[in-house]
Amino acid sequence: MSEDSGPEITAEPPESPFHTTGTDHITLIGSNEADTIEFYRDLLGMPLVLRQPNLDDPNSTHLFFDTGDGRIITFFVTDDRESSAAPLRHQVGSVHHLSFSIDPERFADIKHALEEFGHGYNEFDRGIFHSLYTRDHNGLTIELATDKYDIPDERRGEVLATVQRIRVADGAEYAEAEHLEQALAELGIDSDPVELPDAPTGAGVE
Repeated sequence: MSEDSGPEITAEPPESPFHTTGTDHITLIGSNEADTIEFYRDLLGMPLVLRQPNLDDPNSTHLFFDTGDGRIITFFVTDDRESSAAPLRHQVGSVHHLSFSIDPERFADIKHALEEFGHGYNEFDRGIFHSLYTRDHNGLTIELATDKYDIPDERRGEVLATVQRIRVADGAEYAEAEHLEQALAELGIDSDPVELPDAPTGAGVE
């Protein structure tokens, strides 16, 4: 599909029956409680904010974690399910990966913590952001990402839509840092670049 024939890219709400107001939570089928808490609370630093029986299956436990900004990720777990770090097989409807924001000033510390917990990772420069890729205790790919500039949450869609327009006009295949810089300048968003290490472009996790 060419750029000209593709769907419209815009931060404006579409003409639809209704509009969502944000992400409330995402729920995944987890393995057991201990391993889930060890990865998401003890390594990634997400507070466990609610624990109760699964309302649809009281034989399983429902764990709620705050990802850092009040947005919640939850897991259905049971103690008889073993964790398996083998990579997941993807199919239509499956989760490819989850991406969480991290503090760019803690980048080196985060890499060290992953190593200390025995989690391999790959590091990539994604043009407009910088990412570490690892896997949780159940083989789910976890991306730990930071933008190259501090973008206000309420303007992220507007910034990305502007980056898209600039990228297409530039004839570039992917969004690059210079497209982000131009978009921020055009939108009047004053933001300094964050200091990040050099890293290759690419895909995949160890």
